[in-house]
Order: sequence, then C-alpha cells, then structure tokens
Amino acid sequence: MFFIDLLISVIFFILLIICVLVGVA
Repeated sequence: MFFIDLLISVIFFILLIICVLVGVA
C-alpha cells in the first residue's frame, strides 16, 4: 500500500499548492 500512501500524499501536496497560489492571486 506504499504506492497508495504516496499517491495520497502527492495529491494532498498539489491541492495545498493550488490553495496557496489561489490565496496569493
């Protein structure tokens, strides 16, 4: 299940970056 945990972490990280970019913009 390492791949699934890694995938969830990557998705969460991308969503966090999008939220930051939207907040800055």
